[in-house]
Amino acid sequence: MTDSILVQLRKGALDLCVLAVLSRGESYGYEIASTLVAAVNMGEGTIYPLMRRMQNDGLVATRIVESSSGPPRKYYRLTLLGQQAFEAHRRDWRSFAGAVDKLLEDLP
Repeated sequence: MTDSILVQLRKGALDLCVLAVLSRGESYGYEIASTLVAAVNMGEGTIYPLMRRMQNDGLVATRIVESSSGPPRKYYRLTLLGQQAFEAHRRDWRSFAGAVDKLLEDLP
């Protein structure tokens, strides 16, 4: 797969990936970024603007927790709207991925 296609696929799935990570529980920015880097090689720099947008859209709520090993950490958790968005994105992804898989299977 060419790099440009892979980059576009990652960009398209980034919201879903972040929502999936947060569906497992509260997490702070660096932890979310590290999880995405390990799972899908997503760049760390793309996470923070996305988290601000998700917060502005009401998909995530935040809280600040003091850290004994550095600056305070901002923890993110899904709101009810965020949980609903995650379920909708997940359904859409599975439907789309299934359709693409079917097309690929039907090729000679």
